[in-house]
Amino acid sequence: MKEPRLYVDFNELIDHSLVLLSQSDYKADSMGNSIYLYEGKIVSIYMDDTDEEGNPDNLLAEGIVIPNPFPNHIAKWCCQINEKGIYHESEER
Repeated sequence: MKEPRLYVDFNELIDHSLVLLSQSDYKADSMGNSIYLYEGKIVSIYMDDTDEEGNPDNLLAEGIVIPNPFPNHIAKWCCQINEKGIYHESEER
């Protein structure tokens, strides 16, 4: 990855463009930095994935931090994924 990103599990999408992000106000990025989360913060997110041949090809997305609109989920924060959606890292190259 070209830039640090926050890890998410895209299997935890709670809507077509909304993914659980964090249970607290801080989350470590892919470089180990502690990132403070707040409503409206623009974030880059990722999830480990592989291509058809088993080579690393992370899933990526960008979006904004919003409070979790669903009280029955444990996360405090979600990421509202932008219009670009979720894509593979190989699509950036």
